Amino acid sequence: MADTGSFDAHKEASFGDYVQLLKPRVMSLVVFTALVGLLVAPVHLNPVEAFAAVLFIALGAGASGALNMWWDADIDVIMRRTKGRPVPSGKVEAGEALGLGVALSGISVVMLALATNILAGALLAFTIFFYAVVYSMWLKRSTPQNIVIGGAAGAFPPMIGWVAATGSVSIEAALMFMLIFMWTPPHFWALALFMNEDYSKAGVPMLTVTHGKRVTRNHILIYTIALVPFALATAFTSIGGPVYLGVSLLLNAEFLRGAYRIWRRDDAKAEADGYKVEKQVFRFSLLYLFLHFGVLLIEAALRSYGMGGW
Repeated sequence: MADTGSFDAHKEASFGDYVQLLKPRVMSLVVFTALVGLLVAPVHLNPVEAFAAVLFIALGAGASGALNMWWDADIDVIMRRTKGRPVPSGKVEAGEALGLGVALSGISVVMLALATNILAGALLAFTIFFYAVVYSMWLKRSTPQNIVIGGAAGAFPPMIGWVAATGSVSIEAALMFMLIFMWTPPHFWALALFMNEDYSKAGVPMLTVTHGKRVTRNHILIYTIALVPFALATAFTSIGGPVYLGVSLLLNAEFLRGAYRIWRRDDAKAEADGYKVEKQVFRFSLLYLFLHFGVLLIEAALRSYGMGGW
């Protein structure tokens, strides 16, 4: 982490600046997938417990975001995509981000354990530690496999939601985890293809920086192919069904088509057209994940009326 003296002079922070420290866009995905994990579980919490579980998982995600912004402030100030964040822009001091992250970590973990069960609290604690320490402090700056291994942090929320409801881990929770875990590399590598200059300037060893864009294109196709079995396997568990299978087949066919289009692209042509295909695939990958978890909710609703499942 660089000396915070290199950032802009400290400015008056607003409430919105502190909210931005929590990475609300990332938090929204965490909340959604955790909520799905909780709602599709065979054990149902009462509404107050369910609300508390999602709230504390969200706070845990926010804690991770604040700790990440504290640690990464030195490279965030270099990259166009991140230089406007509260710490590098000088709106919030690094120490404030650290303090907020630590405080929310403790509150979220303890309260989730009290509201649901100890295993859920322990999983949330591990997720925060994994994102803030293993990924942000170690993997992100040391290996091009940063996204591959670090993707686990973003894959835990639906498992935490499931465990909050059931008190145990199952094949369904593991497959929801694997869906996000295997989705993360092609999703972020598509972004890295058109944001490579930022990562290069900041010294972040993304695969595009260390091995080049051709290798990255190969990896996007390979990981997308590897993702498909995990996505489809969920259809044949207690949380899946024919509706999920049909939607998943369509989504995976489109994601594979996009990965193939990226793979066969020439770097010079991609740069000339402003990485149009890569940006399209990146945006679709977000829809891909949202719809997979959304259709799990549909299957759960159908089952509640005696119409879901096989």
